[in-house]
Amino acid sequence: MTGYEGRRSRAERDAITVETGYALCSAAFAAAVVLGAVAGPALLFELPGTFETVLRHTGSLLATVLFAVRTVSVLVRFRRAAQPSQPGRTSPDS
Repeated sequence: MTGYEGRRSRAERDAITVETGYALCSAAFAAAVVLGAVAGPALLFELPGTFETVLRHTGSLLATVLFAVRTVSVLVRFRRAAQPSQPGRTSPDS
């Protein structure tokens, strides 16, 4: 928000809360799927030590990065959608 835009209504605060919850839950789910897909074989099967370590670290790194990217992308998309395209202007037909 730039400048003073007044207080948010109850509906706007609720929408922000819901969108934040959705961003965190969807990011956690996506990160868990990636972690399971990459590091899962290392947990389920007996693998050589180095390969197992690489899979676990790679899975953790990818899951962490995906969590951050997913959360930020959902919140940025929500912020863009919430703003009017041309604030303060009227259509030429009015």
